[in-house]
Amino acid sequence: MAAGIERGQATLEGVAGPSARPQRGKYPPEVEHRTRTVLHIDVVTLFPEIFAPAIGLSIVGRAHEAGLIEVRMHDLLDALEDGERADDRPFGGGPGMVLRIEPLARALDAILAAAPENERRTIVVTSAAGTPFRQRDAERFAELERLIVVCGHYEGVDERLTQLYGAEEYSLGDFVLTGGEIPALAFIDATVRLLAGAINAESLKSESFTGNLLDAPTYTRPATFRGVDVPAVLLSGDHAKIAAWRRNRSRERTLERRRDLVEEP
Repeated sequence: MAAGIERGQATLEGVAGPSARPQRGKYPPEVEHRTRTVLHIDVVTLFPEIFAPAIGLSIVGRAHEAGLIEVRMHDLLDALEDGERADDRPFGGGPGMVLRIEPLARALDAILAAAPENERRTIVVTSAAGTPFRQRDAERFAELERLIVVCGHYEGVDERLTQLYGAEEYSLGDFVLTGGEIPALAFIDATVRLLAGAINAESLKSESFTGNLLDAPTYTRPATFRGVDVPAVLLSGDHAKIAAWRRNRSRERTLERRRDLVEEP
């Protein structure tokens, strides 16, 4: 059984999860038994099986084991009535299929009806036409009590979903994917790792996008490999010089690769 990954009211069976793998280290008791608001994550998708291996492992899986998150999968096919389809051709003609509003609304209505009325929550739709997902979005989601992710598919989702439910559309990048499951996994991973206790808090202070900068280059053993040396300053033991080098290289790298981050207002 995949711990913490549920499909509607039933747990997904026969997929990898924390209980099916060797334990690679658990959170200390003070984290595992912490009293904090649990982030409830609901995912509406045509392919719930895609999520179990990824969510059941690594940081996200350990976050569930520590009681930081609860993840529930909602198969859109379960929201269909007899003879009904999940998708249909777009009004006005054109290629492809569009996810229909009626089954999506049934799935969301059921999620919202079972949730506390005044909780802090956001509904997200994955879409190539959405706003590019940024670190600041993950930071905002990490403050929620419930994150609902609707996975787009085919040519997209009926636009009335955003109008009726105030859903926010986000894109993983300037490219098109077959479905929204991969972006949904990325959004969830980026959010969960920011929860207090999910990873070492010090690690969050020096990684990419902290302060609108990319992370500085990193190295580990050996000091020389195939004629390429680690920068001498990193071997000097002079922490002030190392910190200055990292700040400078962080800014240089950002200017080279993502000048838009530095030039943001």
